[in-house]
Amino acid sequence: MDQLSAHLDRGWDLAQKGDASGAATCARRALELDPKSPEVHNLLGYAAALGGDSDEALEHYRNAITLDETYLEAMLNAAEVLVSPRGEWDEAIDMCDEALDYAESVEEIADCILLKVDALLGKGSTDDAVRVLGKIPAGPYENPSYDYLIGRAHYEVGQPEKAAPLIEEAVKRSPLHADARYYLGLLRDERGDRAGATDAFLNARALDLREPVPAWSPSPEVFGGIVRQVVAKMDMTLGKYLREAEVYCFDVVGPELVVDGVDPRALVILDAGPEEATDGLPRRGRIFVYQRGVERAAGSLEGIADELAHALEHEIAAIFTDRPGAGRDQLN
Repeated sequence: MDQLSAHLDRGWDLAQKGDASGAATCARRALELDPKSPEVHNLLGYAAALGGDSDEALEHYRNAITLDETYLEAMLNAAEVLVSPRGEWDEAIDMCDEALDYAESVEEIADCILLKVDALLGKGSTDDAVRVLGKIPAGPYENPSYDYLIGRAHYEVGQPEKAAPLIEEAVKRSPLHADARYYLGLLRDERGDRAGATDAFLNARALDLREPVPAWSPSPEVFGGIVRQVVAKMDMTLGKYLREAEVYCFDVVGPELVVDGVDPRALVILDAGPEEATDGLPRRGRIFVYQRGVERAAGSLEGIADELAHALEHEIAAIFTDRPGAGRDQLN
């Protein structure tokens, strides 16, 4: 094995273990040996994305594609970043279409279609997403993750009857797949199977706790500071419900709440507390914020504040507008 390949192999090994810094170091060493290698730029992009820097990631992915216009892996990696955390739906769709021109295997075609479906859903084009998902290859797929990915896509476009057998097969083939367990809970909940849903959600919660945190994840102290800053900056109409509230941050929702019906991947729960008799405003409420859920939704350190603000606005509207007098709500 030559030195360039050794650096690349070592970098990908570290990247798969979640070591963004180590992967980037290996990639930079490889870059010194061959600055025009598309594989090196792809690894640099992956390491940057893993570290939460989507700007740098896209720059390297685009460099890789410029150096090799048929580089499918770099196109898919770029499309994934454009979908999340950036939410640049049209660019993501264009990148998926470009990638489809070079996709050959059923797995490659499925990857392109699934990313395009995510982008279309993000854009709000559900009918187009259903149409595109209908073109997914029938398989067979050697990798069991495709059972989950295709099942999840069917669920998100509103086809639970097509999602169910795929998600159930994904759990059967990969019992430790946290996302598959979570979607199994959603499907069971829709069927009215409360006990089955709770079991699946508790399993998903336990598996979530075993997953490594993102490389860019802030410390609990820093995360708490971001939460307090977001609350302080909220619109006066909304902020009056929160500024006197007690704030508590946890990794994930507690199991006792999951048993009570709370989504294990909730971002925020607002406990408004009893109402004052004079003005109807809540007295010393409480805000429970779940860091792993927020990080999953945000996709980057820079996105945490916006995601939190959106979650809190949604929670306040649910309690004080949609359902006046409610004491607690949850946000998925």
